[in-house]
Amino acid sequence: MIQTDILMIGGGIMSATLATLVSELDNTRSMTLIEQAERFGNESSDAWNNAGTGHAGYCELNYTPQSNDGSVAPDRALAINEQFETSLQFWSSLTQKGVFARSEDFIKQVPHLSWVKGEQASRFLAERHRSLSKNALFDGMEYSNDPSELNQWLPLITAGRSSNESMAATRVQHGSDVNFGALTRMSAVHLSSLDNVDVRVSSRVVNLDKQGDRWHVTVQNVKSGERTVFNSGFVFIGAGGASLSLLQKSGVKEAKGYGGFPVSGIWLACQNEELALSHNAKVYSQAEVGAPPMSVPHLDTRYIDGKPALLFGPFAGFTTKFLKQGNILDLIRSVRLDNIVNLLQVARNNWSLTQYLVEEALSSRNARLTHLNGFLPQADHSEWQLRRAGQRVQIIKTGAQGKGSLEFGTEVLATKDRSLAALMGASPGASTCVSAMLDVIERCMPELTQGSHLVTLQSLIPSYGHSLKNDAQLLANVRAFTHSTLGLSDSVSTVPSFLESNPHMESTLC
Repeated sequence: MIQTDILMIGGGIMSATLATLVSELDNTRSMTLIEQAERFGNESSDAWNNAGTGHAGYCELNYTPQSNDGSVAPDRALAINEQFETSLQFWSSLTQKGVFARSEDFIKQVPHLSWVKGEQASRFLAERHRSLSKNALFDGMEYSNDPSELNQWLPLITAGRSSNESMAATRVQHGSDVNFGALTRMSAVHLSSLDNVDVRVSSRVVNLDKQGDRWHVTVQNVKSGERTVFNSGFVFIGAGGASLSLLQKSGVKEAKGYGGFPVSGIWLACQNEELALSHNAKVYSQAEVGAPPMSVPHLDTRYIDGKPALLFGPFAGFTTKFLKQGNILDLIRSVRLDNIVNLLQVARNNWSLTQYLVEEALSSRNARLTHLNGFLPQADHSEWQLRRAGQRVQIIKTGAQGKGSLEFGTEVLATKDRSLAALMGASPGASTCVSAMLDVIERCMPELTQGSHLVTLQSLIPSYGHSLKNDAQLLANVRAFTHSTLGLSDSVSTVPSFLESNPHMESTLC
């Protein structure tokens, strides 16, 4: 039996982030990372399996619902923006420390745009811009319904359209494309170099058993079949869609009632580099009625394996697998006496969604290309190929009224005794990984946010403990640091004045 202080299941961006945070805050704690694939970042974090959008609420219209009176609620977009700013700070600090050799290997500046058609949609977008621009977080967002300006912002989308077609867009220049697979693997390389970290791939967790105040975790090598038992004081489950089944194996009471609603995805991909660079944007529009948030249509310039490409979609579909390389029996195996009522209630109340997903899954290539033409009227269909995206498992749990509820967000589940935590859900997911893992630390390892650890934490994440939403000067200085470090803009740093009132941040911001 191998002793370890912390055991993390899943080799994606969440486990890599938590392990890196803990190693920076206390390098005396032993950690073990378990991944069943042959390399880290192979499932949900891989570049082809997600949108790669640095989700900051700039372009995602589903984060700002509109009320019957026409007003737009900005709260969720503001919260997500703050969370992404936290991620940017941590990545900037690690880049500055040399943990990441080159930030351009995982993040690039790609403007974020929202684009809509029709008078009613244009009014909504104008109101959204007005509502969000009240806060400094969205101060740089531009709005336009002027055809000549839209031609400059969206040259591929406006080409071939009638000059009388009503359109509008918003744009944020410092948006980003993030290769979360590359970021995860860079983190794994760093963690593998540390004496207190044991990184294991091709290893699958087959059992979790609580013995007193410790967890006995049985891990099987997928190639040799050899089994090893780890004795750990804390377990984190960050296994994407497989998190639910692992939680169920653990038997913790906090997981009672939880279920999963799996959703698959397909991209239309174009690897014409010249076309991708001429677009140079992530353009989100409005989802069809009944579509889940993950299927909001968008046309993205991506950087994968160092090369620009265009992705359109994703086209959602129904699946019974919980992982891209999962088993068709995953959904059936997840059914338990404690969650079956919630599952049945969600199935009944969301039957139209299930029908929509099945129809999407059965759509032909030509039908998907027709959707593409809604964005790119002059698209050359021969350049676009179908490519499978990753699997997502939406959360099903007991809602506020005691009935089964389908959730589309990201949630951290932690046990009362602080011995186990798990990351559940999907969007905005990876973009908010640092905030999510800080939540794990605050709830399960609160001592790492106190005393000298707090000083270290604030040197890594200068805004930690403060509100960027309510402090425009703090935001300006933080962005000067992150944008210059990560190459997201040409802004001039205002770090010196910032340090006068925040001397503990000097090691990071200078």
